[in-house]
Amino acid sequence: MNTLLPIEKRNAVLSRMAVLLEQEREALKAINQQDLTNYNGDDLAMEKRLLVDDSKIDGMILSMQQLASQEDPVGVVRFDFVHDNGLKIYNKTAAFGTILIIYESRPDVTVEAGGIAFKSGNKILLKGGKESLLSNQKIVSLWHQALADNEVATSWVEYLNYNRDETQAFLENPTQRVDLIVPRGGENLIAFTKKHATCPVIVSGRGNNFLYINKEADLQKALDIIINGKTTNIGVCNALDKVLIDANLPNWEVFAKQLVSELQKYKVTILGDDTFAKATKVPAIENDAIWYEEFLNYKIVIGVVNSNEEAIAKINKYCGGHSATIITENDALAQEFMENVDCAAVYQNASTRFTDGGQFGLGGELAISTDKLHQRGPIGLQHLVTNKWYIYGEGQIR
Repeated sequence: MNTLLPIEKRNAVLSRMAVLLEQEREALKAINQQDLTNYNGDDLAMEKRLLVDDSKIDGMILSMQQLASQEDPVGVVRFDFVHDNGLKIYNKTAAFGTILIIYESRPDVTVEAGGIAFKSGNKILLKGGKESLLSNQKIVSLWHQALADNEVATSWVEYLNYNRDETQAFLENPTQRVDLIVPRGGENLIAFTKKHATCPVIVSGRGNNFLYINKEADLQKALDIIINGKTTNIGVCNALDKVLIDANLPNWEVFAKQLVSELQKYKVTILGDDTFAKATKVPAIENDAIWYEEFLNYKIVIGVVNSNEEAIAKINKYCGGHSATIITENDALAQEFMENVDCAAVYQNASTRFTDGGQFGLGGELAISTDKLHQRGPIGLQHLVTNKWYIYGEGQIR
Protein backbone atom coordinates (compact mmCIF):
# COMPACT_ATOMS: atom_id res chain seq x y z
CA MET A 1 0.00 0.00 0.00
CA ASN A 2 1.42 3.42 -0.93
CA THR A 3 1.41 6.06 1.78
CA LEU A 4 -0.91 8.86 0.64
CA LEU A 5 1.08 11.94 -0.34
CA PRO A 6 -0.15 15.30 0.99
CA ILE A 7 -2.18 17.19 -1.62
CA GLU A 8 0.42 19.99 -1.66
CA LYS A 9 3.09 17.47 -2.78
CA ARG A 10 0.83 15.99 -5.45
CA ASN A 11 0.01 19.45 -6.83
CA ALA A 12 3.66 20.53 -6.78
CA VAL A 13 4.67 17.50 -8.89
CA LEU A 14 1.92 18.24 -11.44
CA SER A 15 2.89 21.92 -11.67
CA ARG A 16 6.54 20.95 -12.12
CA MET A 17 5.56 18.49 -14.87
CA ALA A 18 3.82 21.33 -16.75
CA VAL A 19 7.04 23.39 -16.60
CA LEU A 20 9.22 20.47 -17.74
CA LEU A 21 6.95 19.72 -20.71
CA GLU A 22 7.36 23.34 -21.86
CA GLN A 23 11.15 23.22 -21.35
CA GLU A 24 11.51 19.92 -23.23
CA ARG A 25 8.98 20.74 -25.97
CA GLU A 26 11.46 20.65 -28.89
CA ALA A 27 13.23 17.54 -27.62
CA LEU A 28 9.92 15.70 -27.20
CA LYS A 29 8.81 16.60 -30.74
CA ALA A 30 12.16 15.43 -32.16
CA ILE A 31 11.96 12.09 -30.31
CA ASN A 32 8.35 11.66 -31.44
CA GLN A 33 9.51 12.14 -35.05
CA GLN A 34 11.70 9.04 -34.56
CA ASP A 35 8.64 7.05 -33.45
CA LEU A 36 6.72 8.31 -36.48
CA THR A 37 9.60 7.37 -38.81
CA ASN A 38 9.80 3.89 -37.23
CA TYR A 39 6.03 3.37 -37.57
CA ASN A 40 5.46 1.40 -40.74
CA GLY A 41 1.81 0.51 -40.22
CA ASP A 42 -0.90 1.66 -42.58
CA ASP A 43 -3.40 2.53 -39.84
CA LEU A 44 -4.20 6.21 -40.41
CA ALA A 45 -6.02 6.59 -37.07
CA MET A 46 -3.10 5.00 -35.18
CA GLU A 47 -0.62 7.35 -36.86
CA LYS A 48 -2.75 10.38 -36.00
CA ARG A 49 -2.84 9.33 -32.34
CA LEU A 50 0.93 8.77 -32.33
CA LEU A 51 1.84 12.30 -33.45
CA VAL A 52 3.05 14.79 -30.81
CA ASP A 53 2.95 18.35 -32.17
CA ASP A 54 2.74 21.76 -30.50
CA SER A 55 -1.01 21.61 -30.00
CA LYS A 56 -0.75 18.16 -28.35
CA ILE A 57 1.97 19.47 -26.02
CA ASP A 58 -0.14 22.54 -25.23
CA GLY A 59 -2.92 20.12 -24.28
CA MET A 60 -0.59 18.11 -22.04
CA ILE A 61 0.58 21.26 -20.25
CA LEU A 62 -2.96 22.55 -19.80
CA SER A 63 -4.03 19.17 -18.43
CA MET A 64 -1.27 19.31 -15.76
CA GLN A 65 -2.15 22.90 -14.83
CA GLN A 66 -5.86 22.11 -14.54
CA LEU A 67 -5.22 18.99 -12.46
CA ALA A 68 -2.96 20.94 -10.09
CA SER A 69 -5.71 23.48 -9.49
CA GLN A 70 -8.54 20.98 -8.91
CA GLU A 71 -9.89 19.95 -5.51
CA ASP A 72 -8.38 16.87 -3.85
CA PRO A 73 -10.61 13.93 -4.85
CA VAL A 74 -9.39 11.87 -1.84
CA GLY A 75 -11.03 12.12 1.59
CA VAL A 76 -14.30 13.66 0.38
CA VAL A 77 -17.21 12.76 2.69
CA ARG A 78 -19.90 10.96 0.65
CA PHE A 79 -22.21 9.98 3.53
CA ASP A 80 -22.35 10.53 7.29
CA PHE A 81 -24.53 9.05 10.01
CA VAL A 82 -24.68 9.18 13.79
CA HIS A 83 -25.82 5.88 15.27
CA ASP A 84 -28.35 5.80 18.18
CA ASN A 85 -25.47 4.63 20.39
CA GLY A 86 -23.33 7.65 19.48
CA LEU A 87 -21.01 6.03 16.89
CA LYS A 88 -20.00 8.61 14.29
CA ILE A 89 -19.93 6.92 10.87
CA TYR A 90 -18.48 8.47 7.70
CA ASN A 91 -17.95 7.21 4.18
CA LYS A 92 -15.07 8.97 2.40
CA THR A 93 -13.37 8.67 -0.97
CA ALA A 94 -10.04 6.81 -0.93
CA ALA A 95 -7.27 6.09 -3.44
CA PHE A 96 -7.34 2.70 -5.20
CA GLY A 97 -3.63 2.06 -4.62
CA THR A 98 -1.97 1.06 -7.89
CA ILE A 99 -3.55 1.54 -11.30
CA LEU A 100 -2.30 -0.07 -14.51
CA ILE A 101 -3.15 1.59 -17.82
CA ILE A 102 -2.61 -0.35 -21.06
CA TYR A 103 -2.88 1.80 -24.18
CA GLU A 104 -1.84 2.11 -27.79
CA SER A 105 -0.04 4.79 -29.71
CA ARG A 106 -0.96 7.90 -27.68
CA PRO A 107 1.92 9.60 -25.86
CA ASP A 108 -0.50 12.21 -24.45
CA VAL A 109 -2.07 9.41 -22.34
CA THR A 110 1.33 9.00 -20.62
CA VAL A 111 0.91 12.58 -19.40
CA GLU A 112 -2.83 12.87 -18.82
CA ALA A 113 -3.60 9.42 -17.39
CA GLY A 114 -0.45 9.55 -15.28
CA GLY A 115 -1.51 12.93 -13.91
CA ILE A 116 -5.09 11.92 -13.11
CA ALA A 117 -3.98 8.74 -11.36
CA PHE A 118 -1.27 10.52 -9.38
CA LYS A 119 -3.50 13.44 -8.33
CA SER A 120 -6.04 10.95 -6.99
CA GLY A 121 -3.37 9.40 -4.76
CA ASN A 122 -2.55 6.35 -6.86
CA LYS A 123 0.68 4.81 -8.04
CA ILE A 124 0.52 4.47 -11.84
CA LEU A 125 1.87 1.69 -14.05
CA LEU A 126 1.98 2.73 -17.72
CA LYS A 127 2.02 0.07 -20.42
CA GLY A 128 2.19 1.91 -23.75
CA GLY A 129 2.41 0.47 -27.25
CA LYS A 130 5.71 -0.31 -28.97
CA GLU A 131 4.98 2.27 -31.70
CA SER A 132 5.24 5.13 -29.15
CA LEU A 133 8.07 3.72 -27.01
CA LEU A 134 10.62 6.54 -27.47
CA SER A 135 8.06 9.30 -26.86
CA ASN A 136 6.71 7.50 -23.79
CA GLN A 137 10.16 6.91 -22.32
CA LYS A 138 10.96 10.61 -22.73
CA ILE A 139 7.71 11.62 -20.98
CA VAL A 140 8.29 9.13 -18.14
CA SER A 141 11.79 10.59 -17.64
CA LEU A 142 10.07 13.99 -17.16
CA TRP A 143 7.67 12.43 -14.62
CA HIS A 144 10.64 11.04 -12.72
CA GLN A 145 12.36 14.42 -12.77
CA ALA A 146 9.18 16.17 -11.53
CA LEU A 147 8.87 13.61 -8.70
CA ALA A 148 12.57 13.78 -7.75
CA ASP A 149 12.55 17.61 -7.81
CA ASN A 150 9.82 17.42 -5.13
CA GLU A 151 11.54 14.69 -3.10
CA VAL A 152 8.93 12.10 -4.02
CA ALA A 153 9.90 8.51 -4.93
CA THR A 154 10.06 7.98 -8.71
CA SER A 155 8.30 4.61 -8.22
CA TRP A 156 4.95 6.49 -8.15
CA VAL A 157 5.10 6.52 -11.98
CA GLU A 158 6.47 3.38 -13.59
CA TYR A 159 6.73 2.40 -17.26
CA LEU A 160 6.33 -1.26 -18.21
CA ASN A 161 8.27 -1.87 -21.42
CA TYR A 162 6.72 -5.31 -21.98
CA ASN A 163 5.94 -7.24 -25.15
CA ARG A 164 2.64 -9.10 -25.51
CA ASP A 165 3.83 -12.29 -23.76
CA GLU A 166 5.38 -10.35 -20.86
CA THR A 167 2.18 -8.29 -20.52
CA GLN A 168 0.08 -11.46 -20.41
CA ALA A 169 2.35 -12.96 -17.75
CA PHE A 170 2.11 -9.77 -15.66
CA LEU A 171 -1.70 -9.66 -15.95
CA GLU A 172 -2.04 -13.29 -14.91
CA ASN A 173 0.53 -13.16 -12.11
CA PRO A 174 1.48 -9.54 -11.24
CA THR A 175 4.93 -9.04 -9.71
CA GLN A 176 3.46 -6.22 -7.62
CA ARG A 177 0.00 -5.45 -6.31
CA VAL A 178 -2.36 -3.94 -8.89
CA ASP A 179 -5.79 -2.70 -7.75
CA LEU A 180 -7.36 -1.59 -11.03
CA ILE A 181 -6.61 -1.98 -14.75
CA VAL A 182 -7.81 0.38 -17.47
CA PRO A 183 -7.25 -0.75 -21.08
CA ARG A 184 -7.52 2.06 -23.64
CA GLY A 185 -7.58 1.00 -27.25
CA GLY A 186 -9.19 -1.31 -29.77
CA GLU A 187 -11.44 -4.27 -29.11
CA ASN A 188 -8.53 -6.74 -29.34
CA LEU A 189 -6.61 -4.96 -26.57
CA ILE A 190 -9.71 -4.84 -24.34
CA ALA A 191 -10.55 -8.53 -24.91
CA PHE A 192 -6.91 -9.51 -24.22
CA THR A 193 -6.87 -7.54 -20.95
CA LYS A 194 -10.21 -8.88 -19.70
CA LYS A 195 -9.20 -12.45 -20.53
CA HIS A 196 -5.94 -12.40 -18.59
CA ALA A 197 -6.44 -9.87 -15.77
CA THR A 198 -6.76 -11.06 -12.19
CA CYS A 199 -8.06 -7.76 -10.76
CA PRO A 200 -10.94 -5.40 -11.67
CA VAL A 201 -10.89 -3.91 -15.18
CA ILE A 202 -12.69 -0.76 -16.31
CA VAL A 203 -13.34 -1.08 -20.02
CA SER A 204 -12.67 2.03 -22.05
CA GLY A 205 -14.83 0.67 -24.81
CA ARG A 206 -15.34 1.12 -28.49
CA GLY A 207 -17.44 3.82 -30.09
CA ASN A 208 -19.74 2.88 -32.98
CA ASN A 209 -21.91 5.91 -32.29
CA PHE A 210 -25.33 6.52 -33.87
CA LEU A 211 -27.21 9.63 -34.93
CA TYR A 212 -30.98 9.54 -35.52
CA ILE A 213 -32.77 12.16 -37.64
CA ASN A 214 -36.39 12.35 -36.48
CA LYS A 215 -39.19 13.65 -38.74
CA GLU A 216 -39.21 16.94 -36.73
CA ALA A 217 -35.49 17.56 -37.24
CA ASP A 218 -33.86 20.83 -38.25
CA LEU A 219 -32.03 19.48 -41.32
CA GLN A 220 -29.27 22.10 -41.32
CA LYS A 221 -28.41 21.08 -37.76
CA ALA A 222 -28.46 17.44 -38.83
CA LEU A 223 -26.08 18.09 -41.72
CA ASP A 224 -23.61 20.13 -39.66
CA ILE A 225 -23.61 17.63 -36.79
CA ILE A 226 -23.07 14.63 -39.09
CA ILE A 227 -20.14 16.30 -40.89
CA ASN A 228 -18.60 17.30 -37.56
CA GLY A 229 -19.07 13.86 -35.98
CA LYS A 230 -17.71 11.97 -38.97
CA THR A 231 -14.89 14.10 -40.37
CA THR A 232 -13.17 16.21 -37.69
CA ASN A 233 -11.22 13.32 -36.15
CA ILE A 234 -11.74 9.80 -37.45
CA GLY A 235 -9.39 8.10 -34.96
CA VAL A 236 -11.36 8.72 -31.77
CA CYS A 237 -14.02 6.69 -29.98
CA ASN A 238 -16.52 9.59 -30.01
CA ALA A 239 -16.59 9.83 -33.83
CA LEU A 240 -19.83 9.10 -35.68
CA ASP A 241 -20.26 5.82 -37.59
CA LYS A 242 -23.99 5.33 -38.24
CA VAL A 243 -26.94 7.52 -39.26
CA LEU A 244 -30.63 6.56 -39.15
CA ILE A 245 -33.25 8.64 -40.98
CA ASP A 246 -36.95 8.64 -40.09
CA ALA A 247 -38.96 7.59 -43.18
CA ASN A 248 -41.69 9.98 -41.96
CA LEU A 249 -39.40 12.97 -42.55
CA PRO A 250 -41.03 14.97 -45.39
CA ASN A 251 -39.07 14.44 -48.64
CA TRP A 252 -36.39 12.43 -46.85
CA GLU A 253 -34.97 11.31 -50.23
CA VAL A 254 -34.09 14.93 -51.13
CA PHE A 255 -32.25 15.35 -47.83
CA ALA A 256 -30.55 11.96 -48.28
CA LYS A 257 -29.05 13.04 -51.63
CA GLN A 258 -27.86 16.31 -50.11
CA LEU A 259 -26.23 14.42 -47.22
CA VAL A 260 -24.43 12.09 -49.63
CA SER A 261 -23.04 14.96 -51.69
CA GLU A 262 -21.82 16.78 -48.52
CA LEU A 263 -20.08 13.65 -47.19
CA GLN A 264 -18.49 13.01 -50.59
CA LYS A 265 -16.78 16.42 -50.39
CA TYR A 266 -14.82 14.97 -47.44
CA LYS A 267 -14.09 11.74 -49.34
CA VAL A 268 -16.19 9.66 -46.92
CA THR A 269 -17.10 6.15 -48.13
CA ILE A 270 -20.89 5.88 -47.84
CA LEU A 271 -22.84 2.64 -47.62
CA GLY A 272 -26.60 2.39 -47.22
CA ASP A 273 -29.22 -0.13 -46.23
CA ASP A 274 -31.42 -1.24 -49.15
CA THR A 275 -33.86 1.68 -48.81
CA PHE A 276 -31.16 4.35 -48.57
CA ALA A 277 -28.98 2.79 -51.29
CA LYS A 278 -31.92 2.65 -53.70
CA ALA A 279 -32.83 6.31 -53.08
CA THR A 280 -29.29 7.69 -53.39
CA LYS A 281 -27.47 5.17 -55.65
CA VAL A 282 -24.73 4.55 -53.03
CA PRO A 283 -23.51 0.93 -52.59
CA ALA A 284 -25.68 -1.23 -50.34
CA ILE A 285 -24.29 -2.99 -47.26
CA GLU A 286 -23.59 -6.69 -47.76
CA ASN A 287 -25.23 -7.78 -44.50
CA ASP A 288 -26.35 -6.48 -41.10
CA ALA A 289 -23.07 -7.40 -39.34
CA ILE A 290 -21.62 -4.05 -40.47
CA TRP A 291 -23.98 -2.24 -38.07
CA TYR A 292 -21.80 -3.57 -35.19
CA GLU A 293 -18.55 -2.18 -36.63
CA GLU A 294 -16.58 0.81 -35.39
CA PHE A 295 -14.77 2.21 -38.44
CA LEU A 296 -12.08 4.66 -37.20
CA ASN A 297 -11.95 5.78 -40.82
CA TYR A 298 -13.66 7.96 -43.45
CA LYS A 299 -16.59 5.56 -43.67
CA ILE A 300 -20.27 5.76 -42.69
CA VAL A 301 -23.38 3.58 -42.90
CA ILE A 302 -26.79 5.22 -43.33
CA GLY A 303 -30.17 3.53 -42.98
CA VAL A 304 -33.88 4.36 -42.94
CA VAL A 305 -36.26 3.46 -40.08
CA ASN A 306 -40.05 3.68 -39.92
CA SER A 307 -40.48 4.92 -36.35
CA ASN A 308 -38.75 6.33 -33.28
CA GLU A 309 -39.20 2.94 -31.57
CA GLU A 310 -37.41 1.21 -34.44
CA ALA A 311 -34.54 3.71 -34.21
CA ILE A 312 -34.13 3.12 -30.46
CA ALA A 313 -34.26 -0.66 -30.86
CA LYS A 314 -31.70 -0.61 -33.67
CA ILE A 315 -29.29 1.60 -31.71
CA ASN A 316 -29.59 -0.59 -28.60
CA LYS A 317 -28.95 -3.72 -30.65
CA TYR A 318 -25.86 -2.55 -32.54
CA CYS A 319 -24.16 0.41 -30.80
CA GLY A 320 -21.08 0.20 -28.58
CA GLY A 321 -22.84 1.73 -25.57
CA HIS A 322 -20.77 4.91 -25.94
CA SER A 323 -22.76 7.84 -27.43
CA ALA A 324 -25.95 8.43 -29.42
CA THR A 325 -27.70 11.59 -30.56
CA ILE A 326 -31.18 12.50 -31.78
CA ILE A 327 -31.80 15.43 -34.10
CA THR A 328 -35.30 16.75 -33.38
CA GLU A 329 -37.09 19.94 -32.38
CA ASN A 330 -39.56 17.86 -30.31
CA ASP A 331 -38.15 18.05 -26.77
CA ALA A 332 -40.54 15.50 -25.26
CA LEU A 333 -39.58 12.96 -27.91
CA ALA A 334 -35.89 13.73 -27.43
CA GLN A 335 -36.26 13.06 -23.71
CA GLU A 336 -37.96 9.72 -24.42
CA PHE A 337 -35.14 8.78 -26.83
CA MET A 338 -32.45 9.79 -24.32
CA GLU A 339 -34.05 7.82 -21.49
CA ASN A 340 -34.41 4.64 -23.57
CA VAL A 341 -31.16 4.52 -25.53
CA ASP A 342 -28.61 2.44 -23.60
CA CYS A 343 -25.45 4.55 -23.98
CA ALA A 344 -23.07 6.27 -21.57
CA ALA A 345 -23.83 9.66 -23.20
CA VAL A 346 -27.05 10.63 -24.99
CA TYR A 347 -27.53 13.90 -26.89
CA GLN A 348 -30.22 16.07 -28.43
CA ASN A 349 -29.11 18.25 -31.37
CA ALA A 350 -25.36 18.00 -30.70
CA SER A 351 -22.32 16.11 -31.95
CA THR A 352 -21.14 12.91 -30.26
CA ARG A 353 -17.63 14.41 -30.48
CA PHE A 354 -18.30 16.12 -27.12
CA THR A 355 -18.10 12.84 -25.15
CA ASP A 356 -14.79 13.74 -23.57
CA GLY A 357 -13.61 14.46 -20.03
CA GLY A 358 -12.29 17.91 -20.88
CA GLN A 359 -15.46 18.91 -22.74
CA PHE A 360 -17.66 17.64 -19.88
CA GLY A 361 -15.87 19.85 -17.35
CA LEU A 362 -13.88 17.05 -15.72
CA GLY A 363 -10.52 18.63 -16.55
CA GLY A 364 -9.33 15.66 -18.61
CA GLU A 365 -10.05 11.95 -18.46
CA LEU A 366 -8.36 8.65 -17.80
CA ALA A 367 -10.67 6.82 -20.21
CA ILE A 368 -14.27 6.66 -21.40
CA SER A 369 -16.01 3.72 -19.75
CA THR A 370 -18.72 1.77 -21.52
CA ASP A 371 -19.08 -0.43 -18.44
CA LYS A 372 -21.88 0.31 -16.01
CA LEU A 373 -20.11 -0.62 -12.79
CA HIS A 374 -17.94 1.89 -10.93
CA GLN A 375 -18.25 4.70 -13.49
CA ARG A 376 -19.81 5.19 -16.90
CA GLY A 377 -18.66 7.63 -19.59
CA PRO A 378 -15.58 9.85 -19.16
CA ILE A 379 -13.58 8.88 -16.06
CA GLY A 380 -12.21 12.05 -14.50
CA LEU A 381 -10.20 12.77 -11.42
CA GLN A 382 -13.22 12.53 -9.13
CA HIS A 383 -14.06 9.01 -10.35
CA LEU A 384 -10.60 7.49 -9.94
CA VAL A 385 -11.24 6.79 -6.29
CA THR A 386 -12.90 4.04 -4.32
CA ASN A 387 -14.39 4.61 -0.86
CA LYS A 388 -13.79 3.65 2.71
CA TRP A 389 -15.78 3.75 5.97
CA TYR A 390 -14.47 5.65 9.01
CA ILE A 391 -16.15 4.88 12.35
CA TYR A 392 -15.39 6.82 15.54
CA GLY A 393 -16.48 5.33 18.87
CA GLU A 394 -16.05 5.66 22.62
CA GLY A 395 -16.06 2.00 23.59
CA GLN A 396 -19.38 0.94 22.01
CA ILE A 397 -19.93 -2.81 21.67
CA ARG A 398 -22.71 -4.69 19.89
